[in-house]
Amino acid sequence: MARRSTPVRKAWRSLAWLLVIFLGLGALNAAAILWNDGGFSPRLALDLEGGTQIILEPVLEDGQTVSQEQLAQAVSIMRQRIDASGISEAEITTQGESNIVVAIPGRPDEATMERIQSSAQLEFRPVLLTEAAPASSVGGEEEGSTASPSPSAEPTLNDQPSVSPTDASDLNWVTEALYDEYLNVDCSAIEVTEVNSAPSDEPLVTCDDTNTLKYALGPVEVSGERIADASSGLVLNAQGQSTGAWGVNIEFDGEGTEQFGEVTERLFGLTGAQNQFAIVLDGKVISAPTTNAIITDGRPQISGSFTQETARTLADQLKFGALPIGFSVQSEETISATLGTTQLASGLIAGAIGLALVVVYSLIQYRALASVTIASLIIAAALTYLTINWLSWNYGYRLSLAGVAGLIVAIGITADSFIVYFERVRDELRDGRGLESAIESGWKRAFRTVLASDTVNLLAAIVLFVLAVGNVRGFAFTLGITTLIDVIVVSLFTHPMLQLLGQTNFFAEGHKWSGLDPKALGAVYRGRASFRTPTGLPAAKAAKSSKEAERRQTIAERKAAEAELAQASSSKTQSKGKDS
Repeated sequence: MARRSTPVRKAWRSLAWLLVIFLGLGALNAAAILWNDGGFSPRLALDLEGGTQIILEPVLEDGQTVSQEQLAQAVSIMRQRIDASGISEAEITTQGESNIVVAIPGRPDEATMERIQSSAQLEFRPVLLTEAAPASSVGGEEEGSTASPSPSAEPTLNDQPSVSPTDASDLNWVTEALYDEYLNVDCSAIEVTEVNSAPSDEPLVTCDDTNTLKYALGPVEVSGERIADASSGLVLNAQGQSTGAWGVNIEFDGEGTEQFGEVTERLFGLTGAQNQFAIVLDGKVISAPTTNAIITDGRPQISGSFTQETARTLADQLKFGALPIGFSVQSEETISATLGTTQLASGLIAGAIGLALVVVYSLIQYRALASVTIASLIIAAALTYLTINWLSWNYGYRLSLAGVAGLIVAIGITADSFIVYFERVRDELRDGRGLESAIESGWKRAFRTVLASDTVNLLAAIVLFVLAVGNVRGFAFTLGITTLIDVIVVSLFTHPMLQLLGQTNFFAEGHKWSGLDPKALGAVYRGRASFRTPTGLPAAKAAKSSKEAERRQTIAERKAAEAELAQASSSKTQSKGKDS
């Protein structure tokens, strides 16, 4: 028969798990410092560190205007892109009737700027002409080997198509004017001349994103609006092994799946350049793979000269949609954090005062038992620091002033849990239990209350984080993190420490400075509306203890006591009547 675990062994086991958590978080932070350019303090948000303010203005043609609906849609898409990149606490607002102001902590890198201002207009167009075939392919579950088509043959030219094109791959789209444009296009100046734009129902002459290949493309057959989801990942070969190259996985919606299947079915039967299907992003070809399979599941993969970062950037742009209009940078300037720094100092002072008051209250109310409260607050602070610092350097989290407010609120949440537990233990002592039994019984009753309270706090934090934007999310995030840490600290430190202290003579014998002196706690409550007056107390203190115990009665117990008193009074009256 297995030996039953004692409270002391359970306590040491809990403390061992707490140590494992500390070592794990310490190792994660050390790894971030050594291999991820991490630091010993969390990165700060815009209001505490300052950053960069970028003003974007729309790129409009003559006579074109921007509607408020388009502006709101652009702000929403930019916010989703920035959040997906891991940048926390960015601020995106409108300025005037057309501009957008983006404020980002620190200095944004090139990939971040690309996420912000790229319109990400994705189109799928068939290739009509190209000067050389790129070595990439459309991939899917039925992907075949890559073929290298020969350069396209020179088509028969007319000022206007003599025969109307039957489909987007028909060479009748290539007129003499289009072919002349194709021959004379300067890829190095294509962004300046803006020849890489055309209506979706007309052919397009453009170059690839490296400015080394030029294309004549047919009309758009599948638009980026048909994309349901996009993600980045390593490209796999036909055997399911990683090639080491990065790609973008696309998932079309129902209509897009049908359209893409019809296009690949047609292209699969063509040869040369017409076998290629160009993927055009903002007017430039990012990949022109050959069609080696008919893809009917709507899950193609864009492969090419991607890095992990560029693949992730493109996937984010495609996933969250194209901007309704294009934007260019009007100005870019550095902003300071003077106001936030002043407010942070005030917040930290307020937090220190609140912490000091909690400590003073604990010392007055719980005496030596307050040492457990102080130690638990230190443990909670250490766990919070390690967690926030790791998230900051690995997942882009930045600590804002609102986040600091969430950490200060956590002091009250943690202190509340200790008070609930300690008072439950003291109630058990009033009930006449020994200290070891009172600790275990009080923990069972207190943990349910603590868990219910923390669950409510966590749900509130989740709702705020999901529904709110900006600084409110920072408050909700730290509130949720500290709520979870509170449960860990109370379970793996506060309760085990009380179990161990309960074995010492100082606490077990109820020293008057221990905070757990049964005599100082008042009447010993026996349950079921009955009390036992503690022995050894002066009459005044005993009377006071009895009154305190009576105040702790439940409604049912008071009614039972009143009924018992009434019955005793009735019996006494009847007895007197018989005697007379």
